[in-house]
Amino acid sequence: MPRSIHKRYSDPLDLIWVRTAHNCGIQVVRSTQVFAAWDGKGKLQIGTPETLDPDDSLAQMILHELCHALVAGPQAFQEEDWGLDYDQQDHEVYEHAALRLQAALADTVHLRTFFASTTDFRDYFDRLPENPLDDSTDEATGLAIQAMQRLKGSSWDSPIREALMATAKISQLLTDFAGEDSIWRSAQTDALPSDAGT
Repeated sequence: MPRSIHKRYSDPLDLIWVRTAHNCGIQVVRSTQVFAAWDGKGKLQIGTPETLDPDDSLAQMILHELCHALVAGPQAFQEEDWGLDYDQQDHEVYEHAALRLQAALADTVHLRTFFASTTDFRDYFDRLPENPLDDSTDEATGLAIQAMQRLKGSSWDSPIREALMATAKISQLLTDFAGEDSIWRSAQTDALPSDAGT
């Protein structure tokens, strides 16, 4: 007789970041048809695990898209892919700005490597300075600073920072259990800040 199943397992980080997206008014849907796509109507499609790189995570993907939204501003919430068109060379600066914001937020919990971009922009991400919001030579810096200011005091601020802190706490627990090739090994959690909002 088949066993009756009433519960299902969910990845802890998936739970944290899908709920965070929900709290920001975004529904996350997994799809084999896209890497990441925002429909401008509240739905964010993200590739299923087998379509992503081995060092990608749903958490990293969601944080990146939230950063795109913050860089683009409220007016882009109703535009597909936050109004970006990568066939236009001048739109690359918005990708760079999202990466700078992503690094700055990840730095608040010492998880820059864990939340690093794994796309073709990884080289840019890896070259970011210690303070990714302090680089007057890059036009993207100003956009990232504006996005950080947009975040502070907004309804997204607490959910995102709480998700970052929750991720950091999980990483502390997992570091000693993870294999040498695990992304969790890169989590820098020796000095977890007491308040991610500082």
